Amino acid sequence: MTWTPLHAQIHRTIRVRHLFERDKNILVAVSGGQDSLCLIKLLLDLQYKWGWNLAIAHCDHCWREDSQANAHHVANLAKTWNTPFYLKTANQPINTEATARNWRYQALTDIAQCYNYQYIITGHTASDRAETLLYNLIRGTGADGLQALTWQRPLTNNITLVRPLLEITRPQTEQFCQEFNLPIWEDSTNQNLQYARNRIRQELIPYLKENFNPQVEANLAQTAELLQAEVDFLEQTALQWRLEASAKSDQDDLQISRRTLKKAPLAVQRRVMRQILQEILPHTPNFEHIEKLTALITAPNRSQTDPFPGGFTATVQGDWIYLTLSGSISL
Repeated sequence: MTWTPLHAQIHRTIRVRHLFERDKNILVAVSGGQDSLCLIKLLLDLQYKWGWNLAIAHCDHCWREDSQANAHHVANLAKTWNTPFYLKTANQPINTEATARNWRYQALTDIAQCYNYQYIITGHTASDRAETLLYNLIRGTGADGLQALTWQRPLTNNITLVRPLLEITRPQTEQFCQEFNLPIWEDSTNQNLQYARNRIRQELIPYLKENFNPQVEANLAQTAELLQAEVDFLEQTALQWRLEASAKSDQDDLQISRRTLKKAPLAVQRRVMRQILQEILPHTPNFEHIEKLTALITAPNRSQTDPFPGGFTATVQGDWIYLTLSGSISL
């Protein structure tokens, strides 16, 4: 085996960041593109050092005419590498980026649960991290959205998603694939400018590189890395304030102490309210939901919000904010 600087870097990254342990069952998502081929080649080469049980999973969205041929290509690679292979095929074509992403993670989780894999590994790179930061910034987001591609996140109690290539750029994965003659499957949808991420990749980032900073990708990825640590700190800080400020009423309604939260910085107040809303709303709270609840910390007595999605209403009673379901006993 040829040991390259990229092998050494990924070996060190996995060890230093404690991304996954030795002797674990690992499911690697392989699309056939350059990033995922670089990833699986690196992990296969490192396998003897770590004792992993590796397997390959491929998700067929059925949104391209050549998707079955692509799946067959990846299956043949798995056979060549003597690696277990799993295929998930969508029951019907998936045509939006968000729907495809959600289906793909659920499909990978189903495979991992069925065959007892503790880790799901994807080939997201520093380039993907930069594109995600720009994509979410344009849509409107806070620090959480800007650092959305994290090194690890739990998918279930027993399965963790890991992205070990977040310090590697797409040109590096391309060079690695060329060096080892890996048969890249070119995804035609990557050139389709109908998708916002493709426009960011094909048009916006090249423009920023040429007109502002040639290192824009690396700098944006570094920004996401810095934000991740700050978001983790703020989330833990907000949790402590939330536990101090929360109580249950006699009717089992949630009470939030205004006196306690008035002492907290605004950034922490917003995070406390977001954490609370994440538990009671049917969908992820948006900026307006969080601001509406945060405003009650300093609002006049008897102030009340209109109902949140799911039917909850927030009302100010003295030093407390009460969150009650519509139809509950009046305060």
